[in-house]
Amino acid sequence: PEDVLAEWKPVVKRGVGIKRATKLVDKAKKSVGIEIGLRFAKKELHSLLDQYELYEAQLEELNWEIENLLGDIPGAKEMLAIKGLGVTTVATFFAEVGDLSNYHHPQQLVNMAGLSLREHSSGKFKGETKITKRGRKKLRKAIYLAIRPLVANNPTFQALHRYYTTRPEKPLKKQQSLIALCGKLLRVLFVIGKRQCVFDGSKLLKGLPQINTLQVA
Repeated sequence: PEDVLAEWKPVVKRGVGIKRATKLVDKAKKSVGIEIGLRFAKKELHSLLDQYELYEAQLEELNWEIENLLGDIPGAKEMLAIKGLGVTTVATFFAEVGDLSNYHHPQQLVNMAGLSLREHSSGKFKGETKITKRGRKKLRKAIYLAIRPLVANNPTFQALHRYYTTRPEKPLKKQQSLIALCGKLLRVLFVIGKRQCVFDGSKLLKGLPQINTLQVA
């Protein structure tokens, strides 16, 4: 197990430990191995690894080209400067919404992503308030996937998430907070795209009583 763990550590950053390595070794001892055709099995494995390296190189080249294209779009550079926001998110954002000059209010983007809230009620029954999920699925997915690393790495979104989930009145559940932050991110991208301004986290935190003193970036 120690040898297995030593091989994992340089390439796998999290989710591996001595317990998982020990479990793998124990399972391998009880498994049925292939005793014939090993020569060509090894060739097939090498072929698959070569394909993986080729796809990885192609993906890296594609990301480089996308990043160059984003350099020509107003506001993209400022968006990429936000800590925790990546090329894929910004590229998907512009691919889905197009020219931001066609929009007059950030709520239009929230509606387009299907992130606007609607109460699910019937007759006298008052249901939960949920997002509509009507709109562009790819945009909604890209924004949601972007929020998780932002909450993990960006001090501003960390502070907002902490505030939403711990505030004295009507605290949100973690998932509800992430959805609320998706709408917040769309509004941020709208403003940056329109004005080509630098992201200022202190403006998002202004007026929130529990986090006024937190350092933001």
